[in-house]
Order: sequence, then C-alpha cells, then structure tokens
Amino acid sequence: MKEFIEYVLQFGNLNAQQIKVIEEKAIKANLQKGNYFSEAGHIPRQVGFIVEGVIRGCYYNNKGEEITRCFISENNLVVDYINFEVNIASSEYLQACTDCKLILFSKQDWEELSHIIVGWDNIKSKMVQICMFQKSRKGPVISQDATTRYLEFLENYPSLINRVPLAYIASYLGVTQQSLSRIRKNIR
Repeated sequence: MKEFIEYVLQFGNLNAQQIKVIEEKAIKANLQKGNYFSEAGHIPRQVGFIVEGVIRGCYYNNKGEEITRCFISENNLVVDYINFEVNIASSEYLQACTDCKLILFSKQDWEELSHIIVGWDNIKSKMVQICMFQKSRKGPVISQDATTRYLEFLENYPSLINRVPLAYIASYLGVTQQSLSRIRKNIR
C-alpha cells in the first residue's frame, strides 16, 4: 500500500486522515501471468496500481493477429480509463505478462474518493494523464528497420527484456519471433 500512497503524493498533498480513507477503499489483489485485468467486450470496472509485475495492452487486428500496444510496469496505474469513465465496453485487453501484485479500487470507491477528499480530482487528473500517455504511447515506427525498433524498445523498456515473453516483444515490434531472435543474436 505504501507504494501507492507514495505515488499519489507525487501529485498532491494528503493528510493522515485522507490517506486512511484511501487505504480503507483499496483492495490488495494478485493477478496470475496470462490472466486479464480487463477484456475486450467488457466494461472496465476497476482501477489498478501495479505494485509488482508487468501488464500489456493488446488487441486483435482485422486479420485476427494479436498486437501488443504497450507495456505497463510497477508504480503505474492500469485501467482502460476512457471506457471506465463512460461505462462502455473496451476494445482492448489488459493482460498480465508476469504474476502481478495490484492495489485495486472499484469504480464506486474510485469515484467516492472525489467526494470525500478535497483535491482528489486534481490528483486523480494528473495520475490519469500519465496512465493515458503510457497506454497511448505509440509502438515503434514500422518504417524503421527492425533492429532500430528493437534498440528503441531496449531504451524505452530496459527492465522488461528478461521479464516479458519474447512473443509479446515481437508483437510489439511488428516482427516474427524468429526475426526477433536473429536481431538479438546479431546485437550481442
């Protein structure tokens, strides 16, 4: 819980009573590798904070191929926020790449914090902006060669290379797993 409180305090001040309210509404949860935090076709019902682990945002293109769009790791919010806010079904999946430890808030509890804590909307707005930026961060530019895309991945996500299955990284880079293996071999 302290990780989430430290995260929140980057965006505004809270007193001990306000922190206690947040802690009372939070739920600690585990999400096993491969399981979904939220799924396409379902309305997102919770906001999460990743204490430990990695979650990826993915979707299926019109050919039925799975495309990884982003990776979200420790000390970040995870939520399909636009669909969460307007109560409509998501078109993407948020799936655990590793076993994850999360702090969760139901939609009702997340909204109640705005009514209970003065200044929460401002704090929440800043947290959501970062969350949205991460989720919308564009994947590698496909016009670049695959090696350049991989090197940029290493620069943007240095801690993920040994934690996330290569199939997900290949999907993110827009290459086959075999091509990714060749690129990695040539770089070493």
